[in-house]
Amino acid sequence: MSFIVDSCIMFLLQTIFFGGGWLFFLKILYKNYEVHHSGVLLMFSTTFALSCTMFVLIIFEIIGIMDSSSRYFHWKLQLFVILFVLIVLLPAYIGFFVLSNLRLVPQKPHIQVALTFVSWCVFLYFFWKIGDPFPILSPKHGIFSIEQCIGRVGIIGVTLMAILSGFGAVNYPYTSMFCFIRHVTDAEIQGIEKRLMQTMDMIMLKKKRIAQAKRENLRSAGQKIGGGIWGMLKTVGSPYGGSTENISQLKQEASGLEELSRQLFLETVDLHTTQERMEFSKTFKGKYFNFLGYFFSGYCVWKIFISTVNIIFDRVGKVDPVTRGIEIAVNYLGIQFDVKFWSQQISFILIGIIIVTSIRGLLITLTRFFYAIASSKSSNIIVLCLAQIMGMYFVSSVLLMRMNMPLEYRTIITEVLGELQFNFYHRWFDVIFLVSALSSIGFLYIAHKHASDTIN
Repeated sequence: MSFIVDSCIMFLLQTIFFGGGWLFFLKILYKNYEVHHSGVLLMFSTTFALSCTMFVLIIFEIIGIMDSSSRYFHWKLQLFVILFVLIVLLPAYIGFFVLSNLRLVPQKPHIQVALTFVSWCVFLYFFWKIGDPFPILSPKHGIFSIEQCIGRVGIIGVTLMAILSGFGAVNYPYTSMFCFIRHVTDAEIQGIEKRLMQTMDMIMLKKKRIAQAKRENLRSAGQKIGGGIWGMLKTVGSPYGGSTENISQLKQEASGLEELSRQLFLETVDLHTTQERMEFSKTFKGKYFNFLGYFFSGYCVWKIFISTVNIIFDRVGKVDPVTRGIEIAVNYLGIQFDVKFWSQQISFILIGIIIVTSIRGLLITLTRFFYAIASSKSSNIIVLCLAQIMGMYFVSSVLLMRMNMPLEYRTIITEVLGELQFNFYHRWFDVIFLVSALSSIGFLYIAHKHASDTIN
């Protein structure tokens, strides 16, 4: 009876998460597009629901909701289903849409199905080969074991997590701290806008001269054809016998001015944005974000330092942060409290914060990425690719989140995920995070220096 009740709870939660993914797809991702394929919507919402359900199972593991056998069953079920979606359904669907948009591919169903199967086999080959260089598995695992799939999904997902984390750890302080905001005056903005208006007037003048020259040339050609020899002689003696303007040169000048106008327009938008950030920084919310910027800049420096130490000394943490903090409080500060109770409560809060921030951060990143590159033809393919990234990201989050849980709570996750080389994934995360963070620092420094030189 308890298994049925637990299954109903899981089904209800999955329905809620599926509806949340459905609404996010329609109201945010596709609000400027028409939904042409309900299958794309179904795949995105299903992936979102499965990903969120795994996070809920982690919280249930800490709190102790549902029977342990029921949790283990649903862990296995969720893992099998999401791996099937990530390795079979989504790649095949992406291949089908890519082939459908190619003009060289015949629009016959049996040919498209055959080519889709071939493209999926190519994906499966490279997906399988990606795990060969990495020590991700125990030697006793068979080729068709679930650990083989989780290990390879983990490599891709952990790499994506580390890249996004490294860039976010550097970019957030840069965009929220006052000290990185350029000082922009109204006179600077008015000067750029004046140059932009003058350039637009010059473009209109050039195009007007081009149109007049073309009209005069057409009039001259019509007189030559319609008047015969007398018309030709009349055209030669007429002051309107064709334009003396160099049309090709005028077009080149107009093209150069249009490129200059685009640069001036972008510069004007950037200056207005910077001025709005200056005004926002004076508000209470802006000061709060500035404080968070200092906090995360300290976190970024600490994370870069600790990642470097972990890489150099091949070090991986054995104790989760909650247990380590409690040990310090009990052994060094002499504080006495119920260790088991507070370990459970603090772990629940910590994991909950990690889950909420992970989901929110990834959805914001996916939305910005979608708006940046999506078009009416490519939107379906991009959404499916984002669903693929989202699923791999969340599976890898569960894999790495295991280290943030006390030993008694991480046991079932270890049993479900299998005997993976968990230490490798943490070292790999540190390496990619360090490369991403340092690259982001270099990129933002060059961009900031270039922007300052442009203003000066």
